[in-house]
Amino acid sequence: MSESDTHGDRPVAMVTGASAGLGAVFARRLAERGYDLILVARRKDRLERLAAELAEWGAAAEVLPADLTREADLARVAERIENGPPLALLVNNAGFGATSLFHESDFPAQDAMARLHVLAPVHLTHTALPGMISRGHGGVINVSSVAAFLQGAGGVMYCATKAFLHSFTLGLATELNATGVRVQVLCPGFTYTEFHDVMGMERSLVPRFGWLRAEYVVDRSLRDWDRGKVVSIPSLRYRLLAGLFRFLPQGVIDHFGRKRRRHTAPPVV
Repeated sequence: MSESDTHGDRPVAMVTGASAGLGAVFARRLAERGYDLILVARRKDRLERLAAELAEWGAAAEVLPADLTREADLARVAERIENGPPLALLVNNAGFGATSLFHESDFPAQDAMARLHVLAPVHLTHTALPGMISRGHGGVINVSSVAAFLQGAGGVMYCATKAFLHSFTLGLATELNATGVRVQVLCPGFTYTEFHDVMGMERSLVPRFGWLRAEYVVDRSLRDWDRGKVVSIPSLRYRLLAGLFRFLPQGVIDHFGRKRRRHTAPPVV
């Protein structure tokens, strides 16, 4: 991946949700590839530990604590994009899950999900793109999910917001054609991170072969990025599932959703 938007001699990438999971792995892999990082997440202590780790690859890592569900924090991160070093890459990764029925859930949790999965990536992408287009290069990776291809009880907002990211990215890819700026939507399946632990989901509900390592997901994403693929669905089994979801009866999807909810604690935001 070669970019000429540099901070010193290194291109600069911003990763949201960088304190754990896919975000932390993206930061490590990009540091290995020669990037400096702007790390965005709520947990400052974790970001500082990650920044110290990235120094092993010679990467300068700026820690930018922010809760992207809050308008003031989101505006502050957007301002950093606008007035900071030119971004070569923006990774919109921050997110969380929930499994409660929409009408039974607390509205603040649903509102936070819409803000984090939709408004935050739209705002940050809208801020980053003009500079990238004027320079003729750069890119955005939006982390969605195979849930983007589903509609099911207990995950209404999650599926809907991830479907938005998928559609949003595909539209951008068309709009950005011939500008030199690229986009990708990453749609992983079940991945070993804190994500499902925070949801309170029992991992035993999914067979071991259904789980992916975070490193594998990020490596496949970056491999697909190098190849110019707009949609990245790590692993053949999930690519097949994404196609199957279009034809799977809704009753089958709802049955699995009911089973999952019986073994899942209330969401924690």
